Amino acid sequence: MTGTILCIGTQKGLFLAHSEDREHWTVEEKPHQFMSAVYSVAIDKREGRTRLLVGADSPHWGPSVFHTDDLGATWTESVENAVRFPSDYEASVERVWQLRPAGEDQPGVVWAGSQPSALWRSEDGGQSFGLVEGLWNHPHRPNWAAGYGGQAVHTILPVPGEPERLLVAMSTGGVYRTDDGGRSWYPSNTGIRAPFMPDGNEYPEYGQCVHKVAEDGARPGRYYLQNHGGVYRSDDAGHSWRSIAEGLPAEFGFPIVAHPSREGTAWVFPLVADAARVPVDHQCRVYRTRDAGESWEPLAAGLPQEPHYSVVLRDALTVDDSDPAGVYFGNRNGEVWASPDEGEHWVQVAAHLPDVLCVRAARVEQAEQS
Repeated sequence: MTGTILCIGTQKGLFLAHSEDREHWTVEEKPHQFMSAVYSVAIDKREGRTRLLVGADSPHWGPSVFHTDDLGATWTESVENAVRFPSDYEASVERVWQLRPAGEDQPGVVWAGSQPSALWRSEDGGQSFGLVEGLWNHPHRPNWAAGYGGQAVHTILPVPGEPERLLVAMSTGGVYRTDDGGRSWYPSNTGIRAPFMPDGNEYPEYGQCVHKVAEDGARPGRYYLQNHGGVYRSDDAGHSWRSIAEGLPAEFGFPIVAHPSREGTAWVFPLVADAARVPVDHQCRVYRTRDAGESWEPLAAGLPQEPHYSVVLRDALTVDDSDPAGVYFGNRNGEVWASPDEGEHWVQVAAHLPDVLCVRAARVEQAEQS
């Protein structure tokens, strides 16, 4: 018998919620990593166990990575060889923005993305990390600028079955790819607008403020991208992009996620614009495409119908690994919502939490939840 675990990273710790049917939820009263901001969570189900990985910011000790193999009963902190620059580097990690397990063909590999924009690799399941020098020493790095939320690698997408290939995205800087395991990197931003560039070049080689990228779970080489103004799709492994924003009420937003196993299905949460970060028409609406962005439909059954002003951040919208997929989001009002049927209807998981920074969900063995 299986159930679903929902990991909710907030400004004041990690909250865990459990459900057998994805309709009725129990939220644990005691948060983990209490009073630390949790910007990144990963659920690693490889090697016959469920490991939760958490990137937490302590206001006193700084950022760190923690993991648990018993759904939060006990935690281990990565102390030796943590996400930390060598002592002779003139840099320090401000935040761990992303944690991403590699594929089944690399069972011990976990990637981490940090602020400032750096990529880290673990080969022991997230217990220790090493800096990927090829990206850190890229000649473009001095020109990568800070977005409103900082200057960070926030998206890491391994290519299934091809361990040498990886896509990362950052704000600002754009999308970069490697085909040789991280030794060399090239920008992959053709077709993505950057209207804020001071030189008037709206389509630069790099420098785009990419907010999030998601891979199509059933079509290798297809990606969806939410930009700082613009929603895009790539059908050639990120080499070029075209707009799929027609049909959406706005091009701006932070998150984008794709179905884990059904081609062409993805979700976004549009906002008015970069200067007015509220839902369009003050309506709480998730938008879904089933044809890879050729058309979009609003999903609102069960969501608040009164005027709504809250924002969903780049990692606060997610899907689980079931079919039909569960879809989940949290907002800066501290509300968390779940849909067991890909957005057709929604139920509230929690309210009055601290700001929700990220959410992750997966099916797990029910015995693990005891």
